[in-house]
Amino acid sequence: MKVLITGATGLVGSEIVKLCQKENIAVNYLTTSKDKIKNQSDFKGFYWNPKKGEIDSNCLNGVDKIINLVGASVSKPWTPSHKKAIIDSRVDSANLLFNTLKNNSHEITQIVSASAIGIYPDSLTTLYKEDYSGKADNFLGDVVVKWEASVDQFEKLGVDVAKIRIGLVLSENGGALPHIQKVVENYVGSPLGSGKQWQSWIHIEDLARIFIFAIHKNLDGVFNAVAPNPVSNKKLTYAIAKIVEKPIILPKVPAFVLKTLLGERSTLVLSSQLVSNSKLDALGFVYYFDHVGPALENLL
Repeated sequence: MKVLITGATGLVGSEIVKLCQKENIAVNYLTTSKDKIKNQSDFKGFYWNPKKGEIDSNCLNGVDKIINLVGASVSKPWTPSHKKAIIDSRVDSANLLFNTLKNNSHEITQIVSASAIGIYPDSLTTLYKEDYSGKADNFLGDVVVKWEASVDQFEKLGVDVAKIRIGLVLSENGGALPHIQKVVENYVGSPLGSGKQWQSWIHIEDLARIFIFAIHKNLDGVFNAVAPNPVSNKKLTYAIAKIVEKPIILPKVPAFVLKTLLGERSTLVLSSQLVSNSKLDALGFVYYFDHVGPALENLL
C-alpha cells in the first residue's frame, strides 16, 4: 500500500508517518517547501502550492489512498486575513487534489480527511454522534461545513470519503497541552469559564492509529476521533496539575475575561462538546488511552 499525505510534517501528520513506516506503508507527501522534499524509497516528497493551483502530479504514482491533514492553525489570532487563510487553506487544497485526480489517471480508492468536532454546537448536555445534522452557529462551525463539503466532492470520482472529526489533541509536542502544563507549572493555571465545559480529547498516538485504521478498513463516512471518556475543563486542568505536582491556587478565569482577551476565538476554550466515539468503538477500534489520567501520565 502507498498513501499520499498532505500536512505530513505537522503535529498529526508526523505521527501518522511514523506509523506508516512501522507498518511498511510507503508514503508520498506534498509540501509547500522545496527544502523539505526527500526522495527515499518509501518516503518521497512532492511540491505543491494550493494558493497558486500548482502541484506535481507525479505524487499520485502508485498511490492507493490519500490522507488529507492540511489546514492553517485555528489557534492564531482570528484576524480577517487569518480567518480567510483558515478556510482557504482547507478548501483550496482539497479542490486542487480533486482537480488533479479528475485530470490525471490514478488508482486512488479512498481519501481520509481531517475534520473537527467544532462543527457541533456548544452544549453541556447533548451527546453528539456523527449523525447529528446541525452545526455550531459560529466561525468554527462554518469552517468545518466548508471543509467537509470540499472533501465530499471526491465522491463524484468514485472515491470513498472518510471524514475524521478530531477532538482536543493531547500531545507533548504541540497543541493545547504544553500551554496548559506551562501555566500550571508557573502557578497561574486554573479552570476556564465555568470549568464545566466538556473536553472531548484524544491522545495523539490513538489519533494517528485512527487514520491508519480508516485506510485499512476502507472506512466511508463521518467518524468522531475522541477517546471514550471525555472530561470537564476543570477535571483536565486538575489532572495535569496532579501529574506535574503543582497546586491550582487561582480561581476560575471568568468567561467575560476570556472573551475580552480572545474575542471570537474564546469559543476554542469556552465551548462544550460532549462527543461520542461509539461508531469507531462498534467497528472494533481499540484505544491505547481511554482515560485522561493514563494519557497524561504517558505524555507528561
